[in-house]
Amino acid sequence: MRIPAHSVCTAIRDDIVSGVYERGSRLTEELLARRYGVSRVPVREALRTLESEGFVVTRRHAGACVAEPTEQEAADLLEVRMLLEPLGAARAAQRRTEAHLKVLRGLVRLGQERARRGEGEDLRSLGGWFHETLTQASGSPGLIALLTQLRHKIAWMYAVEQPARPVDSWAEHGAIVDAVARGDAERARALTAQHAERAAGAHRLRRPDRPGRRTPPPRVSSSQHGVNIAGARH
Repeated sequence: MRIPAHSVCTAIRDDIVSGVYERGSRLTEELLARRYGVSRVPVREALRTLESEGFVVTRRHAGACVAEPTEQEAADLLEVRMLLEPLGAARAAQRRTEAHLKVLRGLVRLGQERARRGEGEDLRSLGGWFHETLTQASGSPGLIALLTQLRHKIAWMYAVEQPARPVDSWAEHGAIVDAVARGDAERARALTAQHAERAAGAHRLRRPDRPGRRTPPPRVSSSQHGVNIAGARH
């Protein structure tokens, strides 16, 4: 069974975002293939995709390396997301399904409960699911792809502080869902723009512990990190 390149791409991207591979470190096809338990062919395809997304660069005499984005590039990504998320919410108000609304309302309910209890880790995950679902509700494949890629890159470049008043943040989520449910595109857009602007202030740029340090990918132990191949039979 051939494991699709997109599964390998997801695994490598997740490891870049989580810091398994440091910025500037080399990504050799052989070690990556061993780490994920695949051949070099899907690894090569995955690296090309990750290069097009900006996670990987190809350097002369070094080959594929993890990219090293500048502070300006990171700031630009936040600004672009602040422009696109309100558009997604407006589209969601026009195109959402009842299934989308059910999930969004359920997430808001859970988020408000967790906020009252002060369960911060749960809130982080719920917030991510909320924004992913809102984006999916836009019904725009191109916009969904752009925002998904932006979120991956922002998570890689920034650490996010919890809001001082998470209950207020989840009240904003609830107001956005109400606007989407009513089909009020302009209100959904305005509320999401305000929410995105406030959320941007909680982002803190991640800085390497040792600037300029270059390390190879982690050694591969005898227990390989197999790729999640759910759906690989397609």
